[in-house]
Amino acid sequence: MKNTLNFVMAGHVDHGKSTLIGRLLYDTGSLPPDKIEELKKASRDTDRTEFAYVLDHLEEERRQGITIDTTQVFFGTDERDYVIIDAPGHVEFLKNMITGASQAEAAVLIVDAEEGVKEQTRRHACMLSLLGIDQVIVVLNKMDLVGFKREKYDSVKDELEKALRPFRIAPRFYVPACAIDGDNVAGPSDRMPWYEGPFLLKALDLLENAKISGNDMLIMPVQDVYKHGDVRRIAGRVESGTIRQGDAIKILPGGTTSSVSFVERYPEKVNAAMVGQNVGIGISDPLFAERGDVICLPGKEPALTDMFTATVFWISKAPFSIRDRITIRCATQETTCSVVTVKRKINSSDLGEIKTGLETLNNLEVAEVVMRVKRPLVVQDFSSVRELGRFVLARGEDICAGGIVTGTSVPAARDEICEKENALS
Repeated sequence: MKNTLNFVMAGHVDHGKSTLIGRLLYDTGSLPPDKIEELKKASRDTDRTEFAYVLDHLEEERRQGITIDTTQVFFGTDERDYVIIDAPGHVEFLKNMITGASQAEAAVLIVDAEEGVKEQTRRHACMLSLLGIDQVIVVLNKMDLVGFKREKYDSVKDELEKALRPFRIAPRFYVPACAIDGDNVAGPSDRMPWYEGPFLLKALDLLENAKISGNDMLIMPVQDVYKHGDVRRIAGRVESGTIRQGDAIKILPGGTTSSVSFVERYPEKVNAAMVGQNVGIGISDPLFAERGDVICLPGKEPALTDMFTATVFWISKAPFSIRDRITIRCATQETTCSVVTVKRKINSSDLGEIKTGLETLNNLEVAEVVMRVKRPLVVQDFSSVRELGRFVLARGEDICAGGIVTGTSVPAARDEICEKENALS
């Protein structure tokens, strides 16, 4: 069975992202004939290519001519299957970008070869860096607008390297392309014989599936608990390690222990389940478990803490004060939290430090913070176990920020931080 790689498509609005995705699906035979005819009809009276309409399947999107949601689409090559997470380019849709990018193992960053680096190019690079996505392919699109000239490719590539350097992003490949005509998308281009690198599909095949860190540390967040007759199943996705029939397990945050009586990958019982697999398990003791608990191995537990350090990207237009309370969601866990201290703020476009207003977070600011949660959370450094190292902050159902855990022990004295928090209450 082929591996699957999830990657996010990011880029400034109008740099050709939707057209590139449509071209990928068309050239890999992922569009049925009736869909192609529908797309041609939809684009007949506009100046947009039919490929740009592949993802704009909602009537509201077609009316506005922009992509307004994060969409997942699928295609495959001989090497592996792919899931494209389309991340909108408009500033007001950045929250969709965070939701989509947090699932990705790699990214394709699209840049108009004529326009070069734009503000949202930098913002998307900042978010990719924040989310730890280090496999990046840059597509220099619309090379037809610059006459397919190597000099322009070299110039924009140099500009991009300088722009991405502060975000610690070193792209694996820079691919010059013309998505509308398919140049360097699913095959090499005759119009750019000077380019000796791989075309986009080949470059994607050369990327690696994410390596599973902490592989000896079992992490299974509980999604739900089902009872059928006298049999109770704890359902979840294995995020790290392996869970086997007969294993001793611990359920956090309660700390109770039991053993695995069966492992089920519906509809079959199996001996074990590995990382990335959705399973149901039975336990030998009638212990209470619920959504938000985390199953691990005794002696190899992740951190259980009410305070940790994090990097947060604030995307709500309504500012946030450290006096506010807000909901945090990490894996299947959810509780309220506060920001105890804003240690540092930076501008998401150029990574310049913001030295004022350290008691608030404003739209599109990135901050290094110390967070405190009402109920202890099972967390882990993002570099160790991603699912327990990333989170979102929400007011009701409105996602306000995305973030990653950078440390599970607070460097400052806890008493001092708690006193400051109490003073703000």
